[in-house]
Amino acid sequence: MALGNNKTQCFKCNKNKITYSCAGCSKEFCLMDLAEHRQILNNELHHITNEYKKFTQTINEQRQNPYNHSLIKQIDQWEVDSIEKIKQKAKDCRKIAIESLQTYINTVEMKFNDLNEQIEQIHKENEYNEINLYYLRNELIKIKQELNNPSNMSIQQNGQSLTNDVSIVLSKEPKFSKYKQNAITVAGGYGQGPQLYQLNRPTGIFIDQNKNIFIADYWNDRIIEWKYNAKERKIIAGGNGYGNGMNQLNNPTDVNAITVAGGYGQGPQLYQLNRPTGIFIDQNKNIFIADYWNDRIIEWKYNAKERKIIAGGNGYGNGMNQLNNPTDVIVDQLNHSIIIADRGNRRVIQWLNQKQQILIGNIDCFGLVMDKHGFLYVSNCKKNEVRRWKMGEYNNEGILVAGGNRKGDRLNQLNFPTFIFVDENQSVYVSDRYNHRVMKWRKGAKQGTVVAGGNGKGRHRNQLSSPAGVVVGDSGQIYVADWWNHRVMRWCEGKDDGEIIVGGNGYGNQSNQLNRPFDLSFDDEGNLYVVDCGNHRIQKFEIIFC
Repeated sequence: MALGNNKTQCFKCNKNKITYSCAGCSKEFCLMDLAEHRQILNNELHHITNEYKKFTQTINEQRQNPYNHSLIKQIDQWEVDSIEKIKQKAKDCRKIAIESLQTYINTVEMKFNDLNEQIEQIHKENEYNEINLYYLRNELIKIKQELNNPSNMSIQQNGQSLTNDVSIVLSKEPKFSKYKQNAITVAGGYGQGPQLYQLNRPTGIFIDQNKNIFIADYWNDRIIEWKYNAKERKIIAGGNGYGNGMNQLNNPTDVNAITVAGGYGQGPQLYQLNRPTGIFIDQNKNIFIADYWNDRIIEWKYNAKERKIIAGGNGYGNGMNQLNNPTDVIVDQLNHSIIIADRGNRRVIQWLNQKQQILIGNIDCFGLVMDKHGFLYVSNCKKNEVRRWKMGEYNNEGILVAGGNRKGDRLNQLNFPTFIFVDENQSVYVSDRYNHRVMKWRKGAKQGTVVAGGNGKGRHRNQLSSPAGVVVGDSGQIYVADWWNHRVMRWCEGKDDGEIIVGGNGYGNQSNQLNRPFDLSFDDEGNLYVVDCGNHRIQKFEIIFC
């Protein structure tokens, strides 16, 4: 009986033989050539192994003496070749600049003398108002800027005229790479209760420079301080039962350092507040409070017991000297006026030296923010939009910067915008709550870009479920407290999916779980603190540097 023909041509010897396939190169070899082929691979592996060992030695040498690295030698050579040319060029530039600056300074001095004459004339006539002062202040700012930044002179760097500039280029990596998934309980975690080692529905958190943690212990009606890296804890406000006494609190929701934990109770007296909703801290650390149900704005001087009503306080009403449920307040530190979201009266009003001016009327305002250029941003929750006004030019409808196309889920629409954030480029980030997404509207854009969520309510990595707190980091990363998904998400702009940085392991109280995260905060080392509301604890997630 004849055997079947199971022979094929060997890739090496080209003879028809029983062959064996190599999984690596997919070629067919006879038994003898396969052994030879295998030996070649063994030799190659041995060679690679030797190269790895040599490179390991090189790494150790570079670690011990980095100055021998070729990059350092290139820098040294560049320094030697360039330093004399740079010195001579700098000498020539200084000579030209000094000669030109003498003429320019004379010009600036003439402008200043002219402005000084105007000031003396105003003093002499004793007739001036806010407009005159605003003009004089701005003119002085312009002259200062002209002196420090001459408009007709600048330094131009040309890489071809002298020598190429040299610099070390580092790829920009996210500041916060990863977090350990098993958190450290730094406060609470012993169940719901009134004991000093327990919390009861904590809602607010503040971390000072010494990493001490201050917690608004909501249902325990108190503010707790937990010392950093120690078991010591104490009540610093409230803790005397539910009530409106001066030593009591009534469901505190947030805490922002020791200076705001007054414990003066609910009421209309000057030492009391009644449902405060908005707060602003100026450069001198003075605190301005929108005292919602008292229809007034209170100023608390920094590190002092002095406090006074600076707006409203004349009862509930729509008179120019009255407020109606103010929700937010900011201070325009250029002219020392205060701007108030007078929500009940549907207006944004400015108070300057007890004189009032309605800046924006007929607006369902809630939140206010002013960017570094002095532009005022106002959110309108009923019109589902955010608008911006130029300082001093409020007699118009403002510039639409987000939404404004009725309620909806298209890219040019919003659905109950709540939290907003304005970055250095005047891009507006909006927490679009009922669309379960975070939108970014660049300056001048006709529609927004979804930077987080936007794929319906859900728990997948491309979804959010009623997003709450939003923080945008220096590198543009968007951090979102994903409330109903029991996790904290991070999005990099342009990515479809977010990254679960903590939580996301189901509803629970283990160290790697969250229960309705409410608030977020970072310390100066980049560690993440989460108000784990449903678990009555504050969780710390330590950063991992990759």
